[in-house]
Amino acid sequence: MIRSSLLIVFLCFSVFANAQTKVGTIDTDYILAQMPEMEEVNEGLKAYDKQLQEDFQDNIKKYDTLVKSYQADAEILSDSVRQERESKIIELENLIKQFRQRAQVMMQLRRNELTNPLYDKIDAAMREVIIEEGYTQILHAGGNSLAFSAEEYDITQKVMDKMGIKASTPVTTEDN
Repeated sequence: MIRSSLLIVFLCFSVFANAQTKVGTIDTDYILAQMPEMEEVNEGLKAYDKQLQEDFQDNIKKYDTLVKSYQADAEILSDSVRQERESKIIELENLIKQFRQRAQVMMQLRRNELTNPLYDKIDAAMREVIIEEGYTQILHAGGNSLAFSAEEYDITQKVMDKMGIKASTPVTTEDN
């Protein structure tokens, strides 16, 4: 009875051992940097940044004009007109402060908008590699999020091959 119980336990253990997971890694940031479409993304970001800078400079010019006008006319203005101009100046100051705070967020949103289609392409190619090679889990290897991974489990180059991307710099596995 004990032997048969041990035999059943051993058989169950061997079945579970054969159903191991296959884990791989991918560096999507590296792939993204190698994609030719990133040149368009960077150009789009430069154009958007230029537009934001022009809007910012326009607000600064308006502010300077309002302040100079106020300073020149301050002594001859009635109290109500003076208060009205002061409130306009304060309103524009607040607008400029808010613009500075939002500009970085706006740039990040624009970057996400431009790169999301590229990440979709990477995802599609990654899914093909996952299905073809039977991976059960893929971990992101970019940055400092992964402590160690053996090079043979890195699917970054396979995904790039699937997408037809030739690396301008070799894939480094120091972070992997």
